[in-house]
Amino acid sequence: MDFEALTGITPTDDERQLLQLYSRCTLCPNRCAVDRLAGETGLCASTAVPLISFCGLHRGEEPPVSGKKGAGMVFFNGCSLHCRYCQNSQISLSGTDSPGVPTDIPTLVSLMLALQEQGAHCLNLVTSSHFLPTVIIALKRARRQGLKLPVVYNTSGFETVEALRLIDPLVDLYLIDVKTLDKSVATAFCGGSAYPDVIVPAMEYLRSTHPRTFMRKGHLYGILVRHLVFPGTLEATMSFLDWYAAGYKYRCYLSLMVQFVPPDGDKTLPELTREQYDRLMNRLDELEIDDGFYQEYGEDAGFEAERMWIPDFNRDQPFAPGFADPLPLFLNLRKNSRRN
Repeated sequence: MDFEALTGITPTDDERQLLQLYSRCTLCPNRCAVDRLAGETGLCASTAVPLISFCGLHRGEEPPVSGKKGAGMVFFNGCSLHCRYCQNSQISLSGTDSPGVPTDIPTLVSLMLALQEQGAHCLNLVTSSHFLPTVIIALKRARRQGLKLPVVYNTSGFETVEALRLIDPLVDLYLIDVKTLDKSVATAFCGGSAYPDVIVPAMEYLRSTHPRTFMRKGHLYGILVRHLVFPGTLEATMSFLDWYAAGYKYRCYLSLMVQFVPPDGDKTLPELTREQYDRLMNRLDELEIDDGFYQEYGEDAGFEAERMWIPDFNRDQPFAPGFADPLPLFLNLRKNSRRN
């Protein structure tokens, strides 16, 4: 295997060992065992060459993640978990066929360092688990070249413990979804019933390596759990809150989200009512879940009004107006990629 042509570096023995994980890929719970080094793709729809669909500052994350200027986002194409209503489905489901810039390791290092120069509050790696070998090598090289930003690992939670062990020493904050613990809900919304069986051991592992979550100098360190209330699944969310309170409320922060937006405009899905929202808030109080964030109830929003929040990665600035600033280096790479 010509690793230098594939990655843009002459890998050390340790780096070569990491890159070999692509050759019979079991990085995610799907364990497809395809040779991504040879250009094969599994369920993540990705080879061993990362495609990046956006890189820049984004101010739409939770306050300690966005900071004042915005989180330094790197959006990777492809995904191991095919959620039915993914807001990033334009890049998550199609992998190599979706808009994105092919990126080798030196380029990824340059993007990380440029985000720091741009004033990013943190380095936020979005859906990067199927590119862990590349990400780990790039992070270590970027650190040696002066990267000091806290690293946020932004993940769906569909992770193997083995993969988490690889990235864990480099992560300052896990921004991790716990989408559901209910298999029927997972089947309807998360691409299959396996999700609950995967997220529980993943969270148990993270709890063991990050026993507490804390703020320091405006940054959050540890684990920030995101949970979105899916339409018509309030009782499953109540069960999740019970589980979270029993094992995690003193160790993590919670971000409870209620503004579900179907990208395909499906109007048959039931919207959360004010009464249901109030039940959720009361349950948070009863369970004494105090650390974290929650979305306000938007009576005048609705699915259609909220569709403005769905990004369009065909544009240089994919997000709602005022919420993001593309990195100039990335825009140049994007322009050159289109020419080629």
